Amino acid sequence: MKYIFGLGNPTREYAGTRHNIGFDAITKLSDVYGISVNEKRHKALCGKGIIAGQKVMLIKPQTFMNLSGESVREVLDFYKADVSDILVIYDDICLAPGQLRVREKGSAGGHNGIKNIIAHLGTEEFARIRIGVGEKPKEWDLKDYVLGHFPAEEEPLMREALSDAAKACELFVNDEISAAMNLFNKKKKQENHESVSGTVTGDK
Repeated sequence: MKYIFGLGNPTREYAGTRHNIGFDAITKLSDVYGISVNEKRHKALCGKGIIAGQKVMLIKPQTFMNLSGESVREVLDFYKADVSDILVIYDDICLAPGQLRVREKGSAGGHNGIKNIIAHLGTEEFARIRIGVGEKPKEWDLKDYVLGHFPAEEEPLMREALSDAAKACELFVNDEISAAMNLFNKKKKQENHESVSGTVTGDK
């Protein structure tokens, strides 16, 4: 069994925001593979199904972003799963809108949801897909930016990113994450945006 976590914040007020792109990725997988994600357990909404011939569980932690590790830890403990069996999908403001970055392991990079997961697991060695949401304009507050919605011109990029993320998940569940990295870590032409440095800190 592979366990795919999409990070975000529960409740309607956060739906469709940049910080909830991980939730949107799980919804995309749910739609593509016909996996219902509505079972409440492990401090999350969960659903079991099949992706690319492999058993998977799709998971949306309901703890709010900064406590995501509580749900991840509970899932691993309950199913006696290994860290190598999990994949975490989340937003990254250091990548242009729609750009993907697939990794087998790595630091939190300032993302509080990932910081909490690392704290609960005691390791950085778990697979992840970062989905670029664009860097914060200088005049914006970081919290307001990540809790804001995508402008109309970025929506096609984000739809494409979610489709790409679903394909990357197919490769992950078949233990082909290196192939996913080679396929999706290429810099997209749309990545010519003015940017500033910053990291996602989360809101809750």
